Amino acid sequence: MNTGQRSRNTRLATALMVVSTILVGLMAGLFFAFDVSVMPGLAAGDEQTYVTAMRGFNKAIDGNPLFGTAFVLALLVAAASAVVEYRAGRRGTALWVGAAAAAYLVVLVLTFAVNIPLNDELADAGAVADMRDFSIVEKFKTTWVTTNIVRTLLCTAALTALARALVLYGRATPAGES
Repeated sequence: MNTGQRSRNTRLATALMVVSTILVGLMAGLFFAFDVSVMPGLAAGDEQTYVTAMRGFNKAIDGNPLFGTAFVLALLVAAASAVVEYRAGRRGTALWVGAAAAAYLVVLVLTFAVNIPLNDELADAGAVADMRDFSIVEKFKTTWVTTNIVRTLLCTAALTALARALVLYGRATPAGES
């Protein structure tokens, strides 16, 4: 491989690693913010406010293409980064990035298996003023919140793995190539 090709590959590897770290960090931050402020704040209020606010949050997130892009790209870019690192012979870095991608994949699975169905159930519960059964709020206070804490922990683990991968990558990449 010539110097120009190696330099382009190194720039690609660097970009993928940095972008995946930023995207996973953004997701970890979002989930953490819900854990430490949004959900406890909502739990301190009445059930009608809880339902109205959660519906508003869900609508804002679901309808935001920037969020959807970052949410999915965090996995895709991390996976691509792991492949690039593996092919470049940086196996240790590839393992850490792969571990990050795997942890983040579990975040996506939990989101689609638990959080989104609960969000949908809340959206379909009818007008807040007409609601008499607020058992959905208890599902949020228990299941949704617990799952979100797990998502936060998994994203934080993925972010930690990506940070370790960046350190290994920096040590393996000759100065001036990144």
